[in-house]
Amino acid sequence: MGFDAAFSRALAEKGWLGLTLPRAYGGAERGAFARFVIAEELLAAGAPVAAHWFADRQSAPLILKYGTEAQREFYLPRICAGEAFFCIGMSEPNSGSDLASIRTRAEKTPAGWRLQGQKIWTSNANHCHYMIALVRTSGRAEDRHKGLSQFIVDLKTPGITVRPIKDLAGDAHFSEVFFDNVELRNDALIGEEGAGWEQVTAELAFERSGPERLYSSLVLADTWLAWLRSRQNPTTAEVRLAGALIARLSALRAMSIAVTNKLESGESPVVEAALVKDLGTEFEQQLPVAIAGLLGANPDGEPCQQLSSTLLYTSMIAPAFSLRGGTREILRGMIARGLGLR
Repeated sequence: MGFDAAFSRALAEKGWLGLTLPRAYGGAERGAFARFVIAEELLAAGAPVAAHWFADRQSAPLILKYGTEAQREFYLPRICAGEAFFCIGMSEPNSGSDLASIRTRAEKTPAGWRLQGQKIWTSNANHCHYMIALVRTSGRAEDRHKGLSQFIVDLKTPGITVRPIKDLAGDAHFSEVFFDNVELRNDALIGEEGAGWEQVTAELAFERSGPERLYSSLVLADTWLAWLRSRQNPTTAEVRLAGALIARLSALRAMSIAVTNKLESGESPVVEAALVKDLGTEFEQQLPVAIAGLLGANPDGEPCQQLSSTLLYTSMIAPAFSLRGGTREILRGMIARGLGLR
């Protein structure tokens, strides 16, 4: 969650941003597995990757697939250089993860489009240059998937207000974003008008399947395991939990790699990515609960300060894990439809 623009630019200088993009746009023309390895190592090291994360993970592939050549030539080299940071405008008040019910609207004008509405829970909107926003361009919210489109919105445009939201841990990673008669040019539209649902569904396969959907609580696991080693005499329950966590993480990582393989093959594994995200989120949230339970059951084994503070912080932010990237209810509905059960 650390936002460090200079660090992102340093990664770009090594060629570690835009790994999957064509060299013609500043990328490295590597595969999805190369990006998986880099992402996993950065997460394992606790690197501050938030600045470039959304642009590199999903905005760039979206623009590459659906954007015009002018959009590709303008945005992709800047993303690869760590000079253009993107946030994602999906959730809205009273909509949450039910993207089909959004009400933010873009009306056609002689000069382009006029944007009116609000987004919420937008990660790093207060730091980013651009937002890719899913909005309604025709019909009503009741029309669900019809009439949705995506736009690239320059967040310096007049009429845009960004208000950070402070969370339980005192951080402000999320923001509200208000659009008050924001004028957009015609070239702000990505892809075809009205095709936004198909486009955003493909985008979410990138968002929901990566290693970041498994590792949010691993700093706590590492700290706890180091504390167990320092004691040199763990209980049977502690050994069992350690083994169970490692076994479960191994299975989830294998699933995430399997989804990466589908992305590498040019597929859009929407259902598989939703499954990985749902199970990964469950693992991330259960980990602090399980560790706290063992610590509480063994009052003689008082944890060190580092473990106590890491457990406290992880416990405070863990509820958000099942909200960001799609709530558990929405994901399970997608999985059920994909399996023909709904």
